[in-house]
Amino acid sequence: MLRSLLIAFLFASSLLFAGGELGWNNDYKKALIQAKAEKKDIYMFITSANCRWCRKFESTTLQDTLVMQKLSQKYVFLHIDRDADFMPENFKRKRVPRHYFLREDGKIIHSFLGYWSSEDFLSFLSDVDKRKKEQDQNKKEK
Repeated sequence: MLRSLLIAFLFASSLLFAGGELGWNNDYKKALIQAKAEKKDIYMFITSANCRWCRKFESTTLQDTLVMQKLSQKYVFLHIDRDADFMPENFKRKRVPRHYFLREDGKIIHSFLGYWSSEDFLSFLSDVDKRKKEQDQNKKEK
């Protein structure tokens, strides 16, 4: 019984992260197309198969309802395995987990590295909003 519950939980959580309801994508070019169509920016989460901090972020912060609500309001979800998926050379990939917030055209709004608790990650989301407003303001001034 316990084994069956564990298998069901693992399957459900893998669907949630790998693309089920939230629409995680692992194709950079498709994410750009989706972001333009939905008029959203992109949250690109770069991991590797053997990264324990990536798994911890997935199993804690990305399971937080408030974090996922805030992300889903403004972003298309893009999960990149640095060892298996394509991504343009201009993105750093050596250390993971790495987080990029991109405009719908692929330009970087903000990025940071590491595992972060839900509370800290929500703070970073506020920083991303501020950075985007600053970039928009600078663009208007030019």
